[in-house]
Amino acid sequence: MERRLRLALVLGIALVMTSIGLAVATPPQGATATPLVRGTLAAGDKIHTDFLKLKIRDDIDVVSHVITITAGGDTGWHSHPGPVFVTISAGTMTFVYADEPNCTPTIYETGDSFIDPGGGRVHIARNLGSTDLVLSATYLTPVGAAVRIDAADPGRCGA
Repeated sequence: MERRLRLALVLGIALVMTSIGLAVATPPQGATATPLVRGTLAAGDKIHTDFLKLKIRDDIDVVSHVITITAGGDTGWHSHPGPVFVTISAGTMTFVYADEPNCTPTIYETGDSFIDPGGGRVHIARNLGSTDLVLSATYLTPVGAAVRIDAADPGRCGA
């Protein structure tokens, strides 16, 4: 009987913690991710060129999405478990990391590319323009992992 009570208590706490996490997450507004493909690179794969050096220590998934954010929309606060290679194909993106001391945004225009280092660094991407923002994102993530981890609004850097 005592064992069942402990199990019920643990499950109850887990349910409450999950509910709290869902309540404070900031979902995307006007953002749609279209998955293109997911594949796996094997541990030990490597490339070394004059401009790039890459060695895969553990199997990783490579996941590609096209993301469209309507005018006035945003991705919601979130992070990624691994690095993300991003290229803006249309529009202008206002990008802010939650840990940026003055919440200073970085502006990316059509044709710009950058790498988000991932590793749980919380950020938001906003479309403050009047036309759709379209970007491609290629995620490097542990095999089978989600590419996006919702996060609570850090209470700074605007809503």
